[in-house]
Amino acid sequence: MTTTLTSTVVDGADMVLTALQRSPDPIEPFQIIDENGDLTPAGERLPIDLGLVQQLYVDMVLARRLDREALALQRQGELHLWLMSWGQEAAQVGSVRALRDSDAIFPSYREHAVALCRRISPGDILRQWRGVAHSGWDPAESNVHIYSLVLGTQTLHATGYATGIRMDRSDEVVLTYVGDGATSQGDVNEAFNWAAAGNLPVVFFCQNNQWAISTPTSTQMRTPLHVRAAGFGLNGYHVDGNDVLAVHTVTREAVARVRAGGPPTLIEAQTYRLAGHSSSDDPKRYRTDDELAVWQAKDPVTRVESFLRKSGVAASYFDDLTARENAFAEAVREQCKALGGEGLGAVFDQAYAEPHPVMATEKALLHSRSSSVA
Repeated sequence: MTTTLTSTVVDGADMVLTALQRSPDPIEPFQIIDENGDLTPAGERLPIDLGLVQQLYVDMVLARRLDREALALQRQGELHLWLMSWGQEAAQVGSVRALRDSDAIFPSYREHAVALCRRISPGDILRQWRGVAHSGWDPAESNVHIYSLVLGTQTLHATGYATGIRMDRSDEVVLTYVGDGATSQGDVNEAFNWAAAGNLPVVFFCQNNQWAISTPTSTQMRTPLHVRAAGFGLNGYHVDGNDVLAVHTVTREAVARVRAGGPPTLIEAQTYRLAGHSSSDDPKRYRTDDELAVWQAKDPVTRVESFLRKSGVAASYFDDLTARENAFAEAVREQCKALGGEGLGAVFDQAYAEPHPVMATEKALLHSRSSSVA
């Protein structure tokens, strides 16, 4: 569905990014492409791989189309619920494309762009939201754990997995996604502390989309997350989460440092949830049209399109992508409507990593009762 990237954005970006780490005071987010699609002064000092930007743009466009189609399917009664990621495509695509395929990812519940980049099909992404399975995919195939609907638990899972990596003496890195609201959870703070105390190979990637459902960031915290990182012993980075190239650059640098044995890292990416928290949420009840307009002007997808057009990318590239996007949308609809439910017995198969006698007994009891009813 998407192409695995092997090219890099910058070489020797240490000098550009050093100031982003362990600063005792808030710092401006790192940015390469501004809201108008032009290079910033930092971007002008770095070599830009235009082919990479084109591929990242494809990922973002397809992720946004998945969101549009899934929300429409929910409104038609084909999905019970949908958690939108509109506006957060750059944060997700830029970060996941900075990893190796062998690096494990622990998402929350709206990392749909991440899933697509790891070649998880739209049908598998939608399966859980249609209510036909406990989860949508096998984590062993994509190195992406299933969505965690309980707020913040994925950070503990990621830290535990990173402990195993350290014990195995592997050079893999774990990346876990978390929202700004979840950072107020005790679980997340425990994960930060445990990761730092054990110097574990984990990167915490916070998509600060400005709202924890209806609670703004200004109410949640008095100190920015990238500053709080130092208090846990984590390296901290601050990046424009709507700038896919900046996100890719910062994440690639952070992951390289962790892979080389450096301390675990917290990346705070400033982005915005353009839609509601979920398909059941009405954001007009707690945020203003003026605020939305400010962030719509920073749209990550249109920003990259503007940059590519100014860079002289041929019109045929965009035409081909439109055709691909429309075909992808049709596949999303078809895969969703073809999803059927699996037997309840599958729940027992997925409870433990290894066969478990209690699960076997309960599964047999279920089948015996089902047979007697039939």
